[in-house]
Amino acid sequence: MSRIGKRPVEVPSGVTATINGQHVEVKGPKGTLAFTATDDVTIAQEGNEISVKPRGTSKRARQQWGMSRSMVANLVQGVTQGFKKELEINGVGYRAQMQGKVLKLSLGYSHEVNFEVPEGVTVTTPKQTEIVVEGIDPQLVGQVAANIREWRQPEPYKGKGIKYKDEYIFRKEGKKK
Repeated sequence: MSRIGKRPVEVPSGVTATINGQHVEVKGPKGTLAFTATDDVTIAQEGNEISVKPRGTSKRARQQWGMSRSMVANLVQGVTQGFKKELEINGVGYRAQMQGKVLKLSLGYSHEVNFEVPEGVTVTTPKQTEIVVEGIDPQLVGQVAANIREWRQPEPYKGKGIKYKDEYIFRKEGKKK
């Protein structure tokens, strides 16, 4: 039995959830998000809670049960608090700055990298070596952060590159004489 799927999702005040068959739409102070569940689960709303139940005991139904509950919980969290990924830049001369909707990255290449920020995500640079990606859709926030990190992934010898704030870089020893 799914431990995640068993727990209902609390809908806080100021947030409205609309369920139409397999389609869940959540509106809140930060925006609107929607999710369409597979036919393997049943989604119901009782008061201020949304519960997800499997339609049968097949392996796929049990898999979709926990996943669908997590997706609905992410919708509620996204429209209330939002999601945030923080990146750090390490390296001599490596820096980032926002200019309008374009993130300009100096990463040791012969040219500056201009990263176009997509709709639905806000990118800020509190310091020259910090990038904060925020938005209501967790998939989009994570993908934009991964795309920025991809320009210069951290290397294991000096740790130069773009890394997540909570990421640990396994360090290697250099060549020995």
